[in-house]
Amino acid sequence: MPSPATFSFDAPGDAARAAELRWVKALATLVLAGTLALFVTAKILLPLHPAFGFIAAFAEAATIGGLADWYAVVALFKRPLGLPIPHTAIIQGNQQRIADKLGEFIEVHFLEAGPVDARLRQIDFASFIADWLRDRKRSTDLARFTLRLLPEAVTATESSGLMTFIIRRIASQLQAIDLAPLAAGTLRAFVAEGRHQGLLDDILRAVHQSLTQAETMAMVREKIRNELPTLLRLYRADKYLVNKIVASATAFFEEVRRDPKHPFRGEFDRLVLSFVDRLGSDPAYAGRIDGLKRDLLARPELGDLAKNIWSNARSFIERSASGETQVLQQHLARMFTAAGEALAGDSELRAEINQGFVAVLRSFIADQKSGVSSFISDQVKAWDMGQLISLIEINIGRDLQYIRFNGSLIGGLAGLVLYSIEFLLRLL
Repeated sequence: MPSPATFSFDAPGDAARAAELRWVKALATLVLAGTLALFVTAKILLPLHPAFGFIAAFAEAATIGGLADWYAVVALFKRPLGLPIPHTAIIQGNQQRIADKLGEFIEVHFLEAGPVDARLRQIDFASFIADWLRDRKRSTDLARFTLRLLPEAVTATESSGLMTFIIRRIASQLQAIDLAPLAAGTLRAFVAEGRHQGLLDDILRAVHQSLTQAETMAMVREKIRNELPTLLRLYRADKYLVNKIVASATAFFEEVRRDPKHPFRGEFDRLVLSFVDRLGSDPAYAGRIDGLKRDLLARPELGDLAKNIWSNARSFIERSASGETQVLQQHLARMFTAAGEALAGDSELRAEINQGFVAVLRSFIADQKSGVSSFISDQVKAWDMGQLISLIEINIGRDLQYIRFNGSLIGGLAGLVLYSIEFLLRLL
C-alpha cells in the first residue's frame, strides 16, 4: 500500500500565517476564559446589586456560545479533546466520500464539453506560437534543442529498420509512377509557356558555334573533298562550298533567332507538340520510358548514391549537434523565426490552427475526463489528512477562529436580551 502523500509548508507566508493562527487561537481561548471568569464574578457579586445579574447573564450566554462554536470548529477537523464523539472529525471521517465527490464535481462542472469548448476558444494558441517563434533567442534555443535530438533520431531510424522501410516504400512508389503522361504533361506546359522557343534559340546558337569552329569546318571540307571530282579539287571547290554552307547556315540561324514569327519556329512547334502527343498516347513510347525507369532504379550506383547522401547528411548533423559547425543551427533558427513572422501575419492560418487545437484538445479532454476524475479521487484518498488539515487550518483557520469571537458576542447579547425580558416579567 503506498504511503500517504505529504505536503510542504514552505510556501511563502506559511510561517507567518501559522504564527497568526496560534495568536488568534490563544486570543479566542482567552476570551472564553474571560467570559467564564466574568460569569463567576458576576454571580458572586449579584447580592450586592441587581445589575450584576445582567452581567452574569451576558457572560453565561457568551461562554456557552463560545464553547459551542469552539466545538463546531474543532469537530470540523478533529475530535474535541480526543473524545470519540459522533459526527466529529468530519473531514477525516469522510475522506473517501470527499475524494469521490471532488473528482465527480471536476468531471461534471469543469470538464464538460460546453465549458471546455468555450474556454478553449478563448485561447489564441496560434498567436502564442507565433510570438514565441518570433523571439530570436527562443528560436535559437529551439534550434539548438532540435539539433541535440537529431543524432539520436538518426541513430534510431537506422537501428529500427525504418530507413530500409522508407527506401523500399520510395522505390515502390517510384516504380508505380507512370512517367509517360507525367512527362507529356510537363512538356505540354513547357510549350504552352513558350519556353521551348528559348530552347530552340540555344540549340541554334550551339549548332552555329559548333559549325563555325575550325575543326568542324575542316572535317566538313574533307568530307566534301572526298565526294568531288578530281577536276573540282584542283580548283579548291571544297573550300568554296564549305564557306557557302557555313555562311548560309549562319544567315538562316540569325534570321530564325531574330524573327519570333519565323516559319521555322512554327514547324518546331508542330514537331514538339507532335512528339508530346505521341509521348502521352503511344504505348511504345510509354514502354521505352518505363523500361528506362526500371533500368535506372535497378542500377547499384543509385543505391550507393543514396547511402552516400545519407552518410554525408548524418555526418553533417552530428557535426552540427556537437557545435563544430553553426550552419544548420543558424538556418533552423532563421527558419523558426520566419515561420513565426509568417504565422503572425496570416490571420486565416492562425484561425485554422486555433480550430485544430480546439478540436484536438476537446476530443482529448472528452476521452480523458473520467481518467482525470479517477486520478483526482485517488490523489485525495492518498493524502495524509493530518497534514492536509494542518495546511487548511493555516490558510483558513484564522477566519474560523473568528467564528468563536462572534459566537461569544452573539450568545452574550442573546443571553442579555433573554435575561432582560425575564427581569421585566418579574417586575410585572
